[in-house]
Amino acid sequence: MSKARAEKIKLVLFDVDGVLTDGSIWLFPAAPGVPLPTQTAAEPHADGGGYAIVSRSMIEAKGFHAHDGTAVSLARAAGLKTGLITKRITEAVRLRALDLRVDYVMQGVSDKRAALEEILVQEGLQADEVAFVGDDIIDLPIMRACGLAFAVPTARAQVKAAAHVITERAGGQGAARDAIEYILIAQNKLDAATDAYLREH
Repeated sequence: MSKARAEKIKLVLFDVDGVLTDGSIWLFPAAPGVPLPTQTAAEPHADGGGYAIVSRSMIEAKGFHAHDGTAVSLARAAGLKTGLITKRITEAVRLRALDLRVDYVMQGVSDKRAALEEILVQEGLQADEVAFVGDDIIDLPIMRACGLAFAVPTARAQVKAAAHVITERAGGQGAARDAIEYILIAQNKLDAATDAYLREH
């Protein structure tokens, strides 16, 4: 049944912390200077909690896995679009998404289901044409609404229960690659996407 769902997918969305990363949040001293764009965007959320580190002396950093970066390239080669939806607001995410040419980058989002609806309108898609990869309870509304829900193996129990597929690898260790490859195999596009990726690189 999950493979039948995967055959319909045209857009794959990811949570960031715990999915594209292992969930660690690193704080480093920042050099004084002009505020980063995401720092300015985070300031309205300073009192909200859980959105961002709003500081002129600290920056938030994250670690991403190269295999997941390749996954985004494979998805693009196969004609799939990709996006990130995360509550936290960080420069690291903005830069990583720019590097990978991700189609949608939505930071500072606490209502991920509403973000999905916004993207569906923009893309002219139905919910069953979208996959989402999550790990924590904030992801449950979008996972329940989309066509194919993935959870990483380190996800909370409620999240794994809501998922159609559990990835083999953990967040920050290739989970996104597992999700993309699952979809491409179901759509019989993995070999062609791999060939296209190798020609491009």
